[in-house]
Amino acid sequence: MNAPWKSSMPGNRDPFAAFLCDEAALEVLRPVVIEMGWQPEKCNKGGLRNAVQSLSITASPNILMVDLSESGDPLNDINGLAEVCEPGTVVIAVGQVNDVRLYRDLVASGIHDYLLKPLSPGQIRDALIQAQAVFSQPRQTDASTAKRHISTAIVGTRGGVGASMLATSLAWLFSTDHKMPTALLDLDVHFGTGALSLDLEPGRGLTDAIENPSRIDGLFIERAMIRANDNLSILSAEAPINAPLMTDGTAFVQLEEEFRQAFEMTVIDLPRNMLINFPHLMADVNVVVLATEFTLASARDAIRILSWLKANAAHVQTFVIVNKVQAQNQEISRADFEASIERKVNFVLPYDLKGASNAAKLGQTFAEANRSAKSGAVVRQIAQTVLGIGDGEEAAPVVQGGKKSLLGKLDLKSMLAKKKEPAKDQVPA
Repeated sequence: MNAPWKSSMPGNRDPFAAFLCDEAALEVLRPVVIEMGWQPEKCNKGGLRNAVQSLSITASPNILMVDLSESGDPLNDINGLAEVCEPGTVVIAVGQVNDVRLYRDLVASGIHDYLLKPLSPGQIRDALIQAQAVFSQPRQTDASTAKRHISTAIVGTRGGVGASMLATSLAWLFSTDHKMPTALLDLDVHFGTGALSLDLEPGRGLTDAIENPSRIDGLFIERAMIRANDNLSILSAEAPINAPLMTDGTAFVQLEEEFRQAFEMTVIDLPRNMLINFPHLMADVNVVVLATEFTLASARDAIRILSWLKANAAHVQTFVIVNKVQAQNQEISRADFEASIERKVNFVLPYDLKGASNAAKLGQTFAEANRSAKSGAVVRQIAQTVLGIGDGEEAAPVVQGGKKSLLGKLDLKSMLAKKKEPAKDQVPA
């Protein structure tokens, strides 16, 4: 469920809490709670209204049991509960209305189960064990129901080359110009700018997913992701910088799997260090956009990343986008850059400081804020190319074996130094 950020430390949630209206129900519940190894003090007197008040100022438990007996409009009140429940909380409702339609509507709204009063110990025990099972194993998906889906990873050779700008712009274009349900996953957990670029609060859905991968399912995705427009949802974080990223990458893989079921497009803003730490992230990626610049450092790292992709993700279609290109004063020419990486550059984005500043001031993506600019037109062409590659078209051909690599096979600095030395048979003046 999607609630505001609360100042609870990671992993500090209670395993269980209950809010029941009558003492008779509490007397049945408490022995089962003790049997499960939980604190009976977490069984509170009071129904749904008390639960909303309490959870608005405290962290949500893993499993929440709430009584709807005093609620005049259970479905509407459950939506109020969703506003204060954090993503991943498993909710068990209790009530006294025996209505199959109500049960179906509650389950459809995100409730895990609905128990009818009077409660019995066996009934409660079975419901709690089933709720615990949600956390013990990942959600299984049916491959036969998979939708058409294109997963695109945006990787920058260096910081500041525009990878995040491309990620947010492409996601926005897929969702608006092409009307495709799109997920934007910003995996820079501590310093990501995906939500910031869209003028949104990041929420804590991504950090919750990392802490508890087994919670990730369709309902989690629906509740945890922040909606940017009718077709675009974003999952990002601003995790505390004193908290290291403690994960084996299971959460990221599970998120990709759920996105494949829920969306037609996934755009992943993928920091380059993630390739090293979690190479299995590339298993379901269809397209890699490598953002770079015409600089010595970027050329070196483009060679390394392209080589890594060839060895570890040969199935992906990769193409190269060079950003911040000026007519003069380039550190490396386009011809030398292409020779060094042994392939053609697919797109060149002109240097557009005014456009970037305008987007930041408006709280919009670069593509949205600069529709009439030349750079904005190039970004739209990139989006169209990604869609074409996802449909099976080939990327621009890679140049192989022509010129030698300036950075791999030649020492560029030595070559420049030799140009300054006089020839051996020439007498210095």
